[in-house]
Amino acid sequence: MRRNKPIDDFKLETFFPYLVRIYYRAVSDAVSTIYERDYDLTVSEWRAMAVLGNSEEPLSAGEIVTRSSIDKVKVSRAISGLTNKGYLERKVDEADRRKVALQLTRNGYYIFDELAAKVQELEKDLLAGLDQEEQEQLLTLMAKVRKNAESLNSQE
Repeated sequence: MRRNKPIDDFKLETFFPYLVRIYYRAVSDAVSTIYERDYDLTVSEWRAMAVLGNSEEPLSAGEIVTRSSIDKVKVSRAISGLTNKGYLERKVDEADRRKVALQLTRNGYYIFDELAAKVQELEKDLLAGLDQEEQEQLLTLMAKVRKNAESLNSQE
């Protein structure tokens, strides 16, 4: 059944949430090409590796969940995948024998360093044409929109 009067001011191609999704896909696809094609990593493995690669000490799976915004099941799979590839080692925490401490292996750090350099180069390419002030403004605006979205989500 067709309405008598269509909504004139709604256009999907200019709808902010839709544009965010389009931008997300384009950026995500560009980054994933590097870690999937060149290193055979999943997005969860890459993000877990990035969290561990930036940590001064071993972390638990729960700490990876908190720092990466990946859910527990995907972190568990990422840990298994990284371990099977020889990039991650598990050790029982001496202070709390129930806790497993996770850290990258020597090869894991090597891959992380190499991959981090490539994605940083990609980041420069993605932001090409934006001066430093525009880049800072973009990050500020993104943070404001995220805060608004989180506020709306907490009202539900």
